[in-house]
Amino acid sequence: MTDHYSLGLTETDRVNNAFGGGLPEGSVVLIEGEDGAGKSALSQRFSYGMASEGTYVTYISTELESWEFVQQMHSLSYDVVDFLLDEQLLFLHANVDTHSRGAERQLLARLADAQTLWRADVVFVDTLSALLRNDPNFEAADPEDADHVLQRLVTFLRQVTLQEKTVVLTIDPTSVADDALRPLRNVADIYLDIETAAVGQEIRRQIRVRRFQNMKNPVDDSIGFNVQQGRGLSIVSRTVA
Repeated sequence: MTDHYSLGLTETDRVNNAFGGGLPEGSVVLIEGEDGAGKSALSQRFSYGMASEGTYVTYISTELESWEFVQQMHSLSYDVVDFLLDEQLLFLHANVDTHSRGAERQLLARLADAQTLWRADVVFVDTLSALLRNDPNFEAADPEDADHVLQRLVTFLRQVTLQEKTVVLTIDPTSVADDALRPLRNVADIYLDIETAAVGQEIRRQIRVRRFQNMKNPVDDSIGFNVQQGRGLSIVSRTVA
């Protein structure tokens, strides 16, 4: 029977219940969504809730530096300072602007070789698409070579999950070719696709659950959510209009 990493905060919101009681150990989780869809907010809520349950978490961001991460989490009422100080949560900023730095451009290789970040129980990479776009082995490759790059990444991810670690990857599908995403979609044990729709001045967000293997409790095919300053992420009972 598969164990699960609880998403915590059961007295605060319905997130853990909506996702079946947690993410299975040893899983690859793929979260897709266009810019502004809520990929980071979802990842931040997952990571904070897991850390609150005693799970060791690494969070890699291609957008936020450490002080911005703390500020962003605080705005969502997720105070991560103690988790960071206690090393329950390790935050790393991945600088993808390395086009004039030679070997530093090998972003995917550096990600795989950074042993410290893989010591955690759960590793978040937000966003993987930014690493792909800026890695010369991927961005300048022909389609066949790019596929080899992704296959090597998939093999590495499977080696990680064999240690019962879970890896959460966020992707902007508009920034990476559909063919290139296929290996990642195929390997994902959990595949979440965030859709958005504007209804008046409100942005409605809905997660399409394309795949959820080894769920602890039933998970709906679609999960509505919103993100509010001062309240964080909340599950809502509606669909995208």
